[in-house]
Amino acid sequence: MVLLMGTLRLAFNGWWRHLGHFLATRRMALRRAMITLAHLSDVHLAPLPPVRARDLINKRVTGFLNWKIKREHTMAGDGLTKLVRHMREQNPDFTVVTGDLVNLALDAEINTAYNWLETVGPPEQVCISPGNHDAYIKGQLQKAMDRWDGYVMGETVDQHAFPFVRRVGDVAIVSCNSAVPTAPWIAAGRFEEDQAARLARCLKLLGDGGYFRVVLIHHPPFRGATDWHKRLVGSGRIRAVLREAGAELVLHGHTHIDSYAEIDGPDDAIPVIGVPSAANAPGGHKPAARYNLFSIRGEPGAWHCHMTERGYTGPGEAIGVIRERRIW
Repeated sequence: MVLLMGTLRLAFNGWWRHLGHFLATRRMALRRAMITLAHLSDVHLAPLPPVRARDLINKRVTGFLNWKIKREHTMAGDGLTKLVRHMREQNPDFTVVTGDLVNLALDAEINTAYNWLETVGPPEQVCISPGNHDAYIKGQLQKAMDRWDGYVMGETVDQHAFPFVRRVGDVAIVSCNSAVPTAPWIAAGRFEEDQAARLARCLKLLGDGGYFRVVLIHHPPFRGATDWHKRLVGSGRIRAVLREAGAELVLHGHTHIDSYAEIDGPDDAIPVIGVPSAANAPGGHKPAARYNLFSIRGEPGAWHCHMTERGYTGPGEAIGVIRERRIW
């Protein structure tokens, strides 16, 4: 097992600043027996802060109406708080959040999301892949990244923020960004050629280093995952990178349902796993709030990955195990 060490770009809540970039020199690393990785998504923090009329003179007006008509009654309450508390009781080594922390990307929501992230864990143990609601209108994703600071930073191959890499023992988490502002009633994401090239480089370096590579992206990258207005534009690019460079696991959100798919890798199929919204109340038309916990151990060619899905099973019921599955 080797680490790919060199100069790097890290920022954990202001402790470290720009120190260079992710390069490929090697040194031996101590192996951990097992890593546990928790996955949450689509938090949609409630309640909405006060909304001024001038805040709605853009796409936010449709999002505000959607919140009031469809989502407020299913995503308010203390279900999210209890879910996060239950997740933390499992003592994961690292937690990933695949986007949509906010609803309208209001400045106040962005600040509230930072406060919520602190309840999930410190930035050296938590990272984010942004969602379309985090980039709801132009300029707000950058505001969110500035505020969320170390939660959206890690090692990079150049000056671009995405993809960034977090390494936890033998596991390397590669966070991509599919979040872009879109027109009203559109919740699509985008994955451009330049990000694809950087992702390919990251995955190649990490694969050479013997890591279990986990790719994060908000929008699901497999065919037929969503309706056209919620699709990932450029999904073929990320599939091409994964087919060539490989990865061991892809985690996403966006659909608010539990899902398992596979896409082609260089040798074996790559599991692609989605988790329901962490805020959905039981009894709605989408699955109730859940989180996934992955236990990962082994070495290249002999990985073992076990998934436990925990969440609410019905109104008034406690959080419990819903499903277990061997991934590798």
